[in-house]
Amino acid sequence: MAIQEPVLDVDSVWELSRQPEYDNKRLYLIDGELVVMSPVKQMHGQLAIRLGAYLMLYADEHGLGEVTTEVGHYAPGDRRTLLAPDVAFTTQARINQTAQDEFVPLMPDLAVEIASSGDSLAQLRRKAAIYLDNGTRLVWIVLPDQRGVDVCRSAVGARLDIEFVGAGGVLSGEDVLPGFELDLSRLFPNPQPS
Repeated sequence: MAIQEPVLDVDSVWELSRQPEYDNKRLYLIDGELVVMSPVKQMHGQLAIRLGAYLMLYADEHGLGEVTTEVGHYAPGDRRTLLAPDVAFTTQARINQTAQDEFVPLMPDLAVEIASSGDSLAQLRRKAAIYLDNGTRLVWIVLPDQRGVDVCRSAVGARLDIEFVGAGGVLSGEDVLPGFELDLSRLFPNPQPS
């Protein structure tokens, strides 16, 4: 007889996150499978706070919505997938529909994932596809080693439309954050050592 692994859901992650063995761990789910990650490294944290600050200042100034970091989001019809984007933006109209003290039962309008040394590009693009398939309109995958960003949008079929914005380029909020632009030299201010 085969022993089937239990399928976890949003509530399971909430309970696990309160256990001592998961202190200082980041947890998320894809199709009921738990993924446990260590805390991020310094560059990752700096990029998240820098990008989050630019987005928050713009969103606040224009009354567009809320910017968060590392908050759990899941699609209302799928409690077996829980993602926590490094940075997220959700429009004011959509965020007002959610409780503030639990995981958010909707995917953000913009999700940002910052590549860490343990992430593969395939893993990050899989997350981008999950976000986009569940209501996110724009995903940015920040690639520190390349000093650029993969801008991901939904495409016909199950494919992603990916545009790389490199050093010297400008990141646009498109129709998600109308008018928002960020020169990548502000996100990556210090040149990489040779």
